[in-house]
Amino acid sequence: MTVAKPLLCGVELGGTKCICLAGTGPGDIRARVTVKTGSDAAATLARIAEVLCELRAAHGAFVSIGLAAFGPLELRRDSPGYGRIELTPKEGWSRVDLAGFFAQRFAEPVGLTTDVIAAALAEGRWGAARGLTDYAYVTVGTGIGAGLIAGGRPLLGCHHSELGHIRIARAAGDAWPGICRFHGDCLEGLASGPAIEARSGTAPANLPADSPVWDTVAHALAQLAHNLVLAVAPERILIGGGVADAQPALFPRIRARLRASLGGYLDIEQLNAGLEEFIVPPGLGALAGPLGALAVAADAAAAH
Repeated sequence: MTVAKPLLCGVELGGTKCICLAGTGPGDIRARVTVKTGSDAAATLARIAEVLCELRAAHGAFVSIGLAAFGPLELRRDSPGYGRIELTPKEGWSRVDLAGFFAQRFAEPVGLTTDVIAAALAEGRWGAARGLTDYAYVTVGTGIGAGLIAGGRPLLGCHHSELGHIRIARAAGDAWPGICRFHGDCLEGLASGPAIEARSGTAPANLPADSPVWDTVAHALAQLAHNLVLAVAPERILIGGGVADAQPALFPRIRARLRASLGGYLDIEQLNAGLEEFIVPPGLGALAGPLGALAVAADAAAAH
């Protein structure tokens, strides 16, 4: 007799859209509904709550709800601000209490983490990081972020990582100022989707593969990979998001620039065996983020 898996609900809150899923995993997605992420946070969240009620009515009760959100987020359970979005570039969303909103409206256990940590958890559960305990998931889209898994658990300290805003060594001769309103030419200010569009005059999906702008993007992402290799020693780095999905030719460029940047330092198997297995797209593709919310829901159910 086959026992049905408990139904999970996941919500990925992105900078431009929110994706609501009902299912149990990659092979069992029963419903997917997209909601625009407007600048009116209250209205957006109210619509998401309506969608979850509709999904529950159509597909049955959930055992838990997983939230995978843009940040920065307060994820320390002992903090009075737990579950709140902190100061964020997304207009209208700073100081919004995500965890409280859903906890007040739904009886099911609610799990919350960043969108990139959630995607990393999904990749470890179902995707290209299965069997690994130390790895990084990087998303390159409206913003840039990284979810770090160390010893099988998300790496958290006084806050989650915000690697999209690190300073990097600029490519020789490149003095473009970047677009980050906080830092100018940080990683996100140079290589995110909006940065690429501001620099090239066209969306990343429309930018030709031979555009020199991709070289600057590859340089920036290789600098991130360089810092990850030296700071947290991941077994693998997965790079996803809309920009990476739109331009698969980025991967060989990033690998080549990482090899040059490391300059032969570190004699370790992951680097010596070939960077083709070290810097890779997510195994779950564009579903890594939405399925990340389901992974967070599964963890919330297990912990309840």
